[in-house]
Amino acid sequence: MEQNTLENKNDITLDRVASSRFIFYVTFACVIAFALGGCYNLYKHHYKGKPEVAVPESTLYSPKYK
Repeated sequence: MEQNTLENKNDITLDRVASSRFIFYVTFACVIAFALGGCYNLYKHHYKGKPEVAVPESTLYSPKYK
C-alpha cells in the first residue's frame, strides 16, 4: 500500500497545487503569445506615411477654374 501512495504523489491529477500552477503557467504563456502576436501584426500593418494623392484643382478649398 505504501508504494502505491508514493507513485501517485507525483501525479498532476491528484495534486491540486501542481495542477493549478500548471494551468497558471499555460494561461500566462498563452497571454504572452497573443500579446506578442498582436504587436507583430500591428507592426507589420503599420501606417506607412501620408501618400501623395493627385487632387483636381476644382475640388480644393479655394477652387481654381479655367
